[in-house]
Amino acid sequence: MEKKINVVITDDHKLFRKGIAALLSDFEFVNNIYEAGNGIELLNLLQTLDSKPDIILLDLGMPEMDGAEAQKLVRSLYPEIKIIILTMEDDEHMIIHLIEEGINGYLLKNADPEEMELAIRKVVQQGFYFSTDITELIIRGFKQKKNKHINITEELTKKELLVLELICKQNTAVEIAIKMTLSARTIEGYRRKLMDKTGTKNMAGLVVFAIKNKLVNV
Repeated sequence: MEKKINVVITDDHKLFRKGIAALLSDFEFVNNIYEAGNGIELLNLLQTLDSKPDIILLDLGMPEMDGAEAQKLVRSLYPEIKIIILTMEDDEHMIIHLIEEGINGYLLKNADPEEMELAIRKVVQQGFYFSTDITELIIRGFKQKKNKHINITEELTKKELLVLELICKQNTAVEIAIKMTLSARTIEGYRRKLMDKTGTKNMAGLVVFAIKNKLVNV
């Protein structure tokens, strides 16, 4: 049986929130759905909930406290909660900044319902989700910035590089374990080592690091 999750929709447009809530209610794996109109309402809500949500869908442009500020506080106070930015903002530099800060996914509001379902599933299963369009924006952003690439390949073993490549191809730990004939626990160990060696905060940040430093082809 698939684990049911709790979700908070944080957006200052009530009609939009209600529409997303109606969509989420059709997903069999979604249990409780909560709503907040801005970052302050979100933090107040989280304080009142005994059972914290698994996922927060977070808009960026909101009054009183916007999504960029709210995600910092949520990650500091509730690091176990995963955050998917749900916005119309498609600036690659903003996306890169937020991912490097620790958000788990980035979804544009014009996405199809099927993609939202996929994004939530992927974030729950493997800790991150980027659509093809968002990945292309990230790559373009790095090309424009002309980053000096870190020569970290000497520090990573062949197995670590293979695990990293499979992570970037959106394989779960179980899927990677099957492909490499290892245990899922061993793969989790590789994932932790990769984050330690690259100084990244989560799977999303690790993927961005890999793209930025041309460690994988995507």
